[in-house]
Amino acid sequence: MRFGARIEAVIIDLDGTLLDTAPDLAEAANRMLGDLDMPLRTGQEVASFVGRGIENLVARSIGAAHAADPATLANALEVFNRHYAAVSGVHVRVFAGVREGLAAFRAQGLKLACITNKAGRFTLPLLDQLELRGNFSLVVSGDSLPRKKPDPLPLLHVCSQFGVAPGAALMIGDSPNDAQAARAAGCPVACVPYGYREGLEVRELDCDVIVSTLAEAASLVQGSNLQHAAP
Repeated sequence: MRFGARIEAVIIDLDGTLLDTAPDLAEAANRMLGDLDMPLRTGQEVASFVGRGIENLVARSIGAAHAADPATLANALEVFNRHYAAVSGVHVRVFAGVREGLAAFRAQGLKLACITNKAGRFTLPLLDQLELRGNFSLVVSGDSLPRKKPDPLPLLHVCSQFGVAPGAALMIGDSPNDAQAARAAGCPVACVPYGYREGLEVRELDCDVIVSTLAEAASLVQGSNLQHAAP
C-alpha cells in the first residue's frame, strides 16, 4: 500500500492499541459497582465501554438511569478513580508487535506521539512502568487539551507541534474514535484488529488499512515512503 504522502510522523492510541488495559479497567469498575451496591459487569462489557474516556466508561458501567443524575455520576467517577489508581498497571500488558514496531518507526527517523483519552495521571505512569514513554516525543492525554478524540484537535495539535501536514501523520488506533478523529483531521489511519471497538468489527471502521501489529504498520510505512522517494 502507498499512502497519499510521505509519512513523517506516527500518532498511536494507547488503550487497545499499545496496551491491553481492559482487565485493570474492569477490576476498577467492578470495585466501584460493589461499593455503590450496583450489579457487576463482565470484563467483555467493560472492554466495550473503553475508548471515549473514563467518564463515559463509568456512566455506561452504572447504567443510563444512574448516569442521568449528575450527583450519582460524579460520586461514581470519584469512586472509580480511587480504585483505578490502585489497580492501574497491575494486569496491563503490551500487545504483541508494539515494541518491535516502535523501534522500527524510530529507526526510520519518524516522529512519534501517543494520543489517548485517558487522563494524564494514569497515562504517564503506565508508559513509564512499561518503559514505553521514551519512544514518544509527545504524549497527549484526555485532559491535555480542551477537546479529546473523536474531535480532531489532539491530532492537529500534534501535527502543529511536529511541524508536519496532517496528510503526513499516520494515526494508528483500534476504535471508531481513532478513525473519526483521523478523518476529521485529514490524517491517514490504520487500525489494528485487536483492542476495543465498542462492539464493532474492525472492517466496519473507516480506515485506510488494517494492520495485524504495529510491526506490520512500520513495514508498511517504510515501503510507502520508499515508493514516494523513488524517481
